[in-house]
Amino acid sequence: MNAEQSEREEVSAVRLRPGGVRAAVEAILIVAAAPVDELELAEALQVPAAEVTAALGQLARDYDGHPAPDEPSIAEPAVEREAPDRDGAGSARYAGESAASARAPETAGSRVREPRGMELRRVAGGWRLYSRTDFAPWVRRFVQEGQTAKLSQAALETLAVIAYRQPISRARVSSIRGVNVDGVVRTLRTRGLVVEAAEPGESGAILFETTPLFLERIGLESLADLPPIAPHLPGAEDVAEYEDRAPAPRRGAQTPTGQEDHR
Repeated sequence: MNAEQSEREEVSAVRLRPGGVRAAVEAILIVAAAPVDELELAEALQVPAAEVTAALGQLARDYDGHPAPDEPSIAEPAVEREAPDRDGAGSARYAGESAASARAPETAGSRVREPRGMELRRVAGGWRLYSRTDFAPWVRRFVQEGQTAKLSQAALETLAVIAYRQPISRARVSSIRGVNVDGVVRTLRTRGLVVEAAEPGESGAILFETTPLFLERIGLESLADLPPIAPHLPGAEDVAEYEDRAPAPRRGAQTPTGQEDHR
């Protein structure tokens, strides 16, 4: 038996392992550094994609505390009750069991579970495990300040402009923000959050757009899921006030791109 044949037999035996395909999918998702789609999981496990999809659904329900549709229900085990004896000792026990049975009809035939500390989300075209948002305050407290490098306010503002106006040129971003963003865009590219678009702009300028990693980091499936920006913009009645506050450009003054934002 050669190594390739042995590997095929080992992979095909995944259904025979405790937990089967569902447990194998979970094991892969735990170690995955990026979202994994159904086809990748099916290829790794050598099982049909439909089987992987069913396993993902079972995992998501399990993490959320919901039973699987085909999961056997938990019922009270059959207890052989003693008939009431003459002195009433057995009668008291029988009465106690009957009262307990009468109090539990609403849970009979259903599996009551608590949600898990993690949840399975579909993001950036694949699946990934996340800590449950309900426990964010405690997770945040555990992660010490400074352990993870955070984006500066300038980088977040630039990233927001690119996300909502992509594909967009560096000059246009600078015009919107009022400062030069060369350094900030360089940082965002290094972090893998933005890349150069495949097609240049009409004037030949390089355009930038967000990456799947950006969607993964903010927990969205697609750009269509970005929250609407309109509620955060000033109304038409306030535009005049903002224009009055803006200083008038001086003759011969540099464009906003002359002020580089190094934050």
